[in-house]
Amino acid sequence: MTSAKFPLLVALALTGFAGALFGSAGESQAVDWSKVQGKDITLLYPAQMSWELVLTQAEHSGASKFREGKNCRGCHEGNEDSSGDLMVGDKSIEPTPIAGKSGFVKANIKLAHDDQNIFVRVEFAPGKQPDAKMDPKVDSRVAVMFDDGKVTEFARGGCWSACHIDNEKMPKGAEGVSMYLPKSRNGMTREGGGVVKPADELAKIHAEGGYAEYWEASLNPGVPATVIDGTVLEKRQENATPAVTANAAFENGKWTVEFTRKLAAGEGRKDIGPGKLYTFGLAIHAGHTNKRFHYVSLEKTFTIDAGNGDFIVKKAP
Repeated sequence: MTSAKFPLLVALALTGFAGALFGSAGESQAVDWSKVQGKDITLLYPAQMSWELVLTQAEHSGASKFREGKNCRGCHEGNEDSSGDLMVGDKSIEPTPIAGKSGFVKANIKLAHDDQNIFVRVEFAPGKQPDAKMDPKVDSRVAVMFDDGKVTEFARGGCWSACHIDNEKMPKGAEGVSMYLPKSRNGMTREGGGVVKPADELAKIHAEGGYAEYWEASLNPGVPATVIDGTVLEKRQENATPAVTANAAFENGKWTVEFTRKLAAGEGRKDIGPGKLYTFGLAIHAGHTNKRFHYVSLEKTFTIDAGNGDFIVKKAP
């Protein structure tokens, strides 16, 4: 082999490797997404609106309706953009606003499966986001949190069930207090969660599936996404080894992120299959933000193959 040909072959090999690693922008290696019907959703900026405020009439005019059984989306679906614009600029609920921050972002969601895996595709344009400088190493994050009907509060309020007034960066927040579910506490008040239940009680709740599962991809243009997954019960607990993978691409001002996970991912994770209604929520951090400075969706639902969910997850074409 001549020296002139060798660099050329190396370059071609490296180009092929890079193509296999990153894939084409916005394309899946497993699903023909052009044949999967998606839905547009709007994620709103929630400011410091916590689970406790949702339940407090003085702070939330719909609190009585919620207590009577009406879920969050029953009142607010279709008004996410105006609600987000209101909260991002209202200093009574956002005392530390980010100048120029949009009150909402829109995303297109597609789901599919192949009998062994579930695929979730999220496409969104962050728009002109101010640089909050909270997380300089990460441009954006996308997270999916879901439950299989074992957490009543999650079915009613999605991600809000894990957002509390005493979480870090919230009005009554303490450093290190992450998201948690109400059933992990001995009591809940207007000030947030009380004493955390003993370890044996938490273990029993977890064994019975009384936790939410989350997946999260950290995004920077031009480099592969990094992904973590975990659970939320008494705290946000990251798994040592993620069961989910993520591919991501940024093109023409738009992120395309695809999560892949086994339908049955093993102990400590939610099995996904026919015959159940799953509730999920989506969160997006954009503009180098972290903690509560994100966009969130109202609760959405999906089923596998058939059912009455917002998304009927069909076999991948």
